[in-house]
Amino acid sequence: MKGGGPILIVAPSWIGDTIMMQPLLSRLRAQRPDSKIHVLAPAWCTPLLARMPEVAAIIENPFAHGEFNWEGRRALGRRLASTGFFSEAYVLPNSWKSALVPFFAGIPLRIGYHGEARYLLLNRRQRLDAAALPRLVDRYAALAGPADGPTPQPHLSSTSEQQRDARRALGLDETVAPVVFCPGAEYGPAKRWPAGHFAALAGKLGASGTPVWIVGGAKDRETGDEIAALSQGAASNLCGRTDLEQAIDLIAGARLVVSNDSGLMHVAAALDRPLLALYGSSSPDYTPPLSPRAKILSLNLDCSPCFKRECPLGHLHCLEELTPAQVLKAVPEGILASDA
Repeated sequence: MKGGGPILIVAPSWIGDTIMMQPLLSRLRAQRPDSKIHVLAPAWCTPLLARMPEVAAIIENPFAHGEFNWEGRRALGRRLASTGFFSEAYVLPNSWKSALVPFFAGIPLRIGYHGEARYLLLNRRQRLDAAALPRLVDRYAALAGPADGPTPQPHLSSTSEQQRDARRALGLDETVAPVVFCPGAEYGPAKRWPAGHFAALAGKLGASGTPVWIVGGAKDRETGDEIAALSQGAASNLCGRTDLEQAIDLIAGARLVVSNDSGLMHVAAALDRPLLALYGSSSPDYTPPLSPRAKILSLNLDCSPCFKRECPLGHLHCLEELTPAQVLKAVPEGILASDA
């Protein structure tokens, strides 16, 4: 299908989910090459969306995660309606409130999954067959309608100039190819490999002459400090020193990324970096790293995945018993400095 006016995407609020919506954007652009895609998303998503070539413009979603704010959503919808701009909208979150802005904007075609009984808000609702579409990325992409072939792989751009600028801003060596650790996981501690394990792995990598950088947000600073201290300087903590744009460019220059199941894990996959993805309480069946260069490490214990924020049994065996030696053994050949 070709033609039509601009398309509005109501984006999810998590880094990983935002990356997994990109194949939907890719399909829409292929179907409607003349239609510009605008994304309604939180301000923090801007650096991420700016690395997606399908996105023509970003509209800031000012509402906090979980915030209802009927009047604010109506005002934003009316502001969009005043442009008479959009021909259709795709609402990716399943909540009732997430469909309000396109409804108030009077966008003629409003598409999404049935979700929280959104009968009036959406006029093209799809019933989700979770068994047929176990992965979130496929669920999003299916909203564009039937397609030939598999769901496209997400891709983020990062130029050598952007990578250089990020390192210069942080005073980092521009010539090295580090291993990057991503020890955070916003969802909760049941998704976080222990700091002591990261530190032990950093010690092994440092002994091979490989630099290790720890990347994450301000909430990960304490964990990063612990890893750096326990590794006796083998790892450098950058958590809290970088914004999302810089994190993207640091990961893009990595020889290897070792990450919990987190937003930055999906960033590494979309940048096509060699990746070891560590799974504990969550499942790669739903939100796997979407890259042929990713290797999933999970003990597949009887108690996992439990999908809990904290271990309900109080032991976190699913991650505690995933040893640094096991992770080191999974490093692809030719990756480490000592392999060169």
